[in-house]
Amino acid sequence: MILINYIFFALLATGVNLMSQFLYVEFSPFNFLKKLIAIFIGTLTGLIFKYILDKVYIFKVEIKSKNEEVKTFILYSLMGVFTTIIFWFFEYSFIMLFPESPNAMYFGGFIGLGIGYIIKYFLDKKYVFTKSKN
Repeated sequence: MILINYIFFALLATGVNLMSQFLYVEFSPFNFLKKLIAIFIGTLTGLIFKYILDKVYIFKVEIKSKNEEVKTFILYSLMGVFTTIIFWFFEYSFIMLFPESPNAMYFGGFIGLGIGYIIKYFLDKKYVFTKSKN
C-alpha cells in the first residue's frame, strides 16, 4: 500500500510542480528568463507539497519541535538536490530539443520528476525519515 500511496502522491506533487510552472509561464508579465523562473517556482511548490505528504502519509513521522521540523526539511531538501538536477536536466533538455513545442518542458519535467521521485524515496527512507513507522 505504501508503494501505491507514494506513486499517487508523486503524481500529485508532479501536478503541483508542473501546474505552478504553467501558471507562471501563462500569467507572468515578465519575459526575462520566464521558463527558468517557472522551473524554480515549480520545484519549490512541489518540494513543500511532497515533503508534507511524505512526512505525514508515507513515512508517518511525528516531528515534535520546530527545530526538528526545520532540520528534517533541510535534510529532505538536501536529499532532493541530486534528484532535482535530474528533473531540471530532463526539463531543460526538452526545452532545447524541442524549442517550438510549448509543452516540451512539461513532458521533460514529467519524465525527470518520475525518475527523481523513485531515487528520492530510497534516499529519504535511509537518511531523512529514520524514525519512520514503516
